[in-house]
Amino acid sequence: MKGICLVVFMSLAVHVFAANDSLVVVNAKWQVRKLDKGVWLSTCHFRDSSLFMSNQNISILEVRQNRKLRLTLGVEASLRKTTSAFGVENKALAALNGTFFDMSKGGSVLYIRKDGKTFNKSILNSRNNAAIVIDKKRLKLQVSNGVVDWEEQLKGEDIMVSGPALLIGSNEVSLDSNTFNLTRHPRTIIATGNRKRVYFITVDGRHANSAGMSLFEARSVLRWIRLKNAINLDGGGSTTLWTSSTGVVNYPSDNKKWDHKGERPVANVILLKKK
Repeated sequence: MKGICLVVFMSLAVHVFAANDSLVVVNAKWQVRKLDKGVWLSTCHFRDSSLFMSNQNISILEVRQNRKLRLTLGVEASLRKTTSAFGVENKALAALNGTFFDMSKGGSVLYIRKDGKTFNKSILNSRNNAAIVIDKKRLKLQVSNGVVDWEEQLKGEDIMVSGPALLIGSNEVSLDSNTFNLTRHPRTIIATGNRKRVYFITVDGRHANSAGMSLFEARSVLRWIRLKNAINLDGGGSTTLWTSSTGVVNYPSDNKKWDHKGERPVANVILLKKK
């Protein structure tokens, strides 16, 4: 009887905390800045352990896909460069670090197609079960159909496999209860919403000013701000959002300092450019 009461109590406590956290996110005073026509940057620092009983720092670049903007990939087969270097070299408006890569040799460890050229192949599992698909310079997110070579069948100039998927059609995607998903880390997420909107999202972590999130927590935030589709990208020390207007927006954790200088060199990024 005591065990049943404890389970009921814990379930009610989780529900109450979730309700409070959703209100914290919905009622937050985001700092919003227009960077270009159809491009907005929103940031919010949740202090005083106000979100998930922790400090959190979230940055969101919102892009309205239109004829004057295009999304593409920046890819290196063997080299590693910072996200900001990718952005500057490609004369981009913004750059977001991409999918998982080999820390010692460089290059993606998952499937990437750039301008029709395949850089790598990957094995389907619960972590890499989704893809960014850029077709005719428009971006959408797609989930694996379970077929072994599913990514090779995707139609688009640029393809980047990552994951796990977090939201599909505004519904939460089931997540495995493994360490990667449960532990709080810096997170990088790409999402889509209504009216052809794309969102570059970073959650800072590994610092007293921002704890980072589990993927369960991040998924809840995405749902509370009413995004439709979202997939996880490479996080941790790689998490970086850069814009040509502001420089590095978030607080990359690779130097273990609360500044904008701790970028980790990465192998691939998502770029926003003017046509």
